Amino acid sequence: MQFLLYVSKYAIPLIIGYIVFYGISHKVRVYEVFLDGVREGFRLVIDIAPTLVGLLVAVGIFRSSGGLSALCGIFNPIANVFGIHPEVFPISIVRLFSSSAATGMVLDIFKTYGPDSIIGNTVSVLMSSTETIFYTMSVYFLAVGVTKTRWTLAVALIASLAGIIASIILGMMM
Repeated sequence: MQFLLYVSKYAIPLIIGYIVFYGISHKVRVYEVFLDGVREGFRLVIDIAPTLVGLLVAVGIFRSSGGLSALCGIFNPIANVFGIHPEVFPISIVRLFSSSAATGMVLDIFKTYGPDSIIGNTVSVLMSSTETIFYTMSVYFLAVGVTKTRWTLAVALIASLAGIIASIILGMMM
């Protein structure tokens, strides 16, 4: 155990040191290359900022307008039949768009029901087994310039559905 603590403490400084040493030994201007990377990163942030702001505003409007509650109301009869807590559905829907909004909802569930409750376990597994599909696709595809997504969205939604079902089953088993 002590060895793992030692490795984890020094891994990143050693990797950074190795990169700098390698660059210097190959006569690369390490600092200038680093600054070029930072400039490119800032340009990327400026390029994707409108998409991120639009996505976050859309999620906020959807939640405050009652759209999320109405959509989740459709799933409540299904939840009651299978014995699923109805608060799983809003998190699973919001998680598709925003991880931070879903995390806030999870924290509310933890405050209300506790992290060790069935619902707490379920949403914890759900957060670990699903992805912010629309955020990820918009940011990364925009950054790389992908315009034809083909089957990406369909497969990602199927994978998230599998993660949601698995989290519900595992949450009920705990």
